[in-house]
Amino acid sequence: MKIKKEHTDKHEQLGEPHADKVVTEDHPQENVDINKKLEEKEKEAAANYDKYLRAVAELDNYRKRAAREKTDIIKYGNEELIKDILPFIDSLDRALEHDTGDVQAFKEGIALIKEQLLNCLKKHGVERIETAGMDFDPNFHEALMQMGSDQHEDNKIVSEMEKGYLLNGRLLRPSRVCVCKKTNKENDICEKNEDIGE
Repeated sequence: MKIKKEHTDKHEQLGEPHADKVVTEDHPQENVDINKKLEEKEKEAAANYDKYLRAVAELDNYRKRAAREKTDIIKYGNEELIKDILPFIDSLDRALEHDTGDVQAFKEGIALIKEQLLNCLKKHGVERIETAGMDFDPNFHEALMQMGSDQHEDNKIVSEMEKGYLLNGRLLRPSRVCVCKKTNKENDICEKNEDIGE
């Protein structure tokens, strides 16, 4: 027993393979199986690489298509709005062609066309900003001037020079307004007291 153990120890020290490792060389059938499995895996890897290349090509095509669609949306995005506005231009053309000499009737016709146009814009999400009797709000109003008045409260809108509009709740253009600055004696007294207090 000791002799056999010493013999195997010598083989281990010399780095020689054990008998069970050599068995694979003695069995050519196992080599054939391994080669077949290797070929199958190579085919599978080639198929996966082909799928990868196709996926990359499809993604590239999708990006190009999405870029084209985005360009078209930007270019033709207002098409529906413009189609809806064209009838008003036709109405204005007809109004200008008919010269009845009646200025009041002409004004009424223009006011009617304007009302129809505002309804059309409302359909597309455009709304006017209300200013009558409102407090000045810098988010929606632009103060062009201040006016002293005893008839209005301080910081109230006195008049509107240019109408403002919202598009789906977002500011398109602020209303340009005149804002009241209170000029009554009470305010003057308060301001003087504040100055003295400082």
